[in-house]
Amino acid sequence: MSEKKRIIPCLDVTGGRVVKGVNFVDLNDIGNPVEIAQAYVAAGADELVFLDISATVDQRKTMVDLVAETAKHVAIPLTVGGGIATVEDIRALFAAGVDKVSIGSAALKNPAFIQEAAENFGKEKIVIAIDAKYQPETKTWHVYSHGGQVDTNIDVIDWAKEVEKRGAGEILLTSMDGDGVKTGYDIDLTKAVAEAVQVPVIASGGCGSIEDIIAVFKETNVSGALAASVFHYGELEIPEIKERLKAEGIAVQ
Repeated sequence: MSEKKRIIPCLDVTGGRVVKGVNFVDLNDIGNPVEIAQAYVAAGADELVFLDISATVDQRKTMVDLVAETAKHVAIPLTVGGGIATVEDIRALFAAGVDKVSIGSAALKNPAFIQEAAENFGKEKIVIAIDAKYQPETKTWHVYSHGGQVDTNIDVIDWAKEVEKRGAGEILLTSMDGDGVKTGYDIDLTKAVAEAVQVPVIASGGCGSIEDIIAVFKETNVSGALAASVFHYGELEIPEIKERLKAEGIAVQ
């Protein structure tokens, strides 16, 4: 039986509010995270991702109280990321009701942290976030850290293999070039990463239509499609997406 694909709305949170921008900048206020999370659960989302997008840059921890309030109203798997740098940070989030944690910059700074997290909590609970940007001169993608602000000069495919080897249970792959522009997922990037690893990959960055979601599931072997703008602005409805996917022969939850 084929794997059931997941539809995953994303809440980018800063200052206690859900925001959305384009290419990681020009942020618009969308609303209250708890209310928005509840609406997505009611609409049939398979999972939710909550990213405290300014935590790392501001050198602070994730807002655990807000996460706990959100988790209380969410009966589907909830992944939280942003500012997670220690085992204690992860433990606090699991105590707040989170199902998985997403680690980005801290894993790049200290790759051994991935192993430590997986050994303490189980690899299925550890998601590694990879923010990728295309490098035209080398025709490769680099990993960016600190909310997309710092080019690490690390090759995305090499890093994906490395995090899998160190115990990542899942990869959240975001195309920075596609973020918020709604021109479709970066199929080349997504396919390359999904083929390089055995762990589930979630595609993120660029969703603008149901056709984009169909394309990423048909042309790559990702297990989930994450989107924000199209859901926040009411451009796509989750039940409608799932009906179309079923009609295309794509198994959904």
